[in-house]
Amino acid sequence: MAAPAPRPRTSTREPEELGRRLAAWLAAELPGAEVTDVRVPASNGMSSETLLFDIEHPDTPVRACALRLAADPAAYTVFPTYDMPRQHRVMSLVGAHTDLPVPRVHWLETDPAPLGAPFFVMARAEGRVPPDVMPYTYEGNWLHAASDSERAELQEASVSLLARLHDQFPAKEAEFLLPEGAGSPLRRHVEAQRAYYAWVVEGLAPSPLLERAFERLEELWPADEGPSVLNWGDARIGNVVYRPDGFEPVAVLDWEMAAYAPREVDLGWTVYLHRFFQDLTVGFGQSGLPDFLRRADIERRYAELTGHTPRDMEFHTLYAALRHGIVMLRIAYRQAHFGEVEVPADPDGLILHHAGLRAMVQGTYW
Repeated sequence: MAAPAPRPRTSTREPEELGRRLAAWLAAELPGAEVTDVRVPASNGMSSETLLFDIEHPDTPVRACALRLAADPAAYTVFPTYDMPRQHRVMSLVGAHTDLPVPRVHWLETDPAPLGAPFFVMARAEGRVPPDVMPYTYEGNWLHAASDSERAELQEASVSLLARLHDQFPAKEAEFLLPEGAGSPLRRHVEAQRAYYAWVVEGLAPSPLLERAFERLEELWPADEGPSVLNWGDARIGNVVYRPDGFEPVAVLDWEMAAYAPREVDLGWTVYLHRFFQDLTVGFGQSGLPDFLRRADIERRYAELTGHTPRDMEFHTLYAALRHGIVMLRIAYRQAHFGEVEVPADPDGLILHHAGLRAMVQGTYW
């Protein structure tokens, strides 16, 4: 397997111009304030954009800031809509109801005029994030270089984040996240993904593999879906900032995929997103981190922490791989839109993990 392609284009915006417009906006919100040290993080996301900056003012409520900006409509967005008030509300509620280290959110701007899209500003946490490009499972980064015991410490802390979120957050407070429609929270979640897939392939070649995966989900549908809770949504260590000199989480980020769904939706995503990177690494000829974030270890520890034994994980890991496949297909079509790749005759080839997803559909992956 070839190494992953260079990071695809994510925006047509210029950070310098954003910084100038941000300074003008902040001057109206906090007269006399100065915006300094504006920069884009090396790990800037594939969906919403992040801008880092500092505020110089004697009465500022926050000095070190991170700004989350809805995706650039000219950049062939990953998702059809970006609801910044929803993200702001989720983070505010998680901060109020749990002990998770969620950055404190401050300004919410729903008017697209200042920066070209809605955004919110939150406190910035300093620390280390496991990289996506090249993945932390590859050699040459701080997590891969850590000792087994240090990675075990990070794993324990990370599984604890999920357990505490699901246990501490009052489930009733998350019901506003339910998609419209009929049926259980899990059914609505899956139907929303069907709609997302239809949007991704509209006017383009569909993916037979993704469509078969949806069929397989129906065959594996849980007899008992279990209780629904607040799901982080993009529950993976790449969305956590860890201490600069340690392995303890100091910030839990990226809540745009938050949902009201069974616990296993989050767990399946955590399990599979690590496996996605591990499989890529093995395919490239490296051993990766085979003893890190193993499915059995995550399920066992989550059950010990919560008293809830994960169920129907074959369904939920397949669902995670399917959801990730839809995102990968959209990103690949975006790369084709910008002339970075060519679309092959078989669109399934655009899905980086198509071999693993096919094995899941066939029941031979685990």
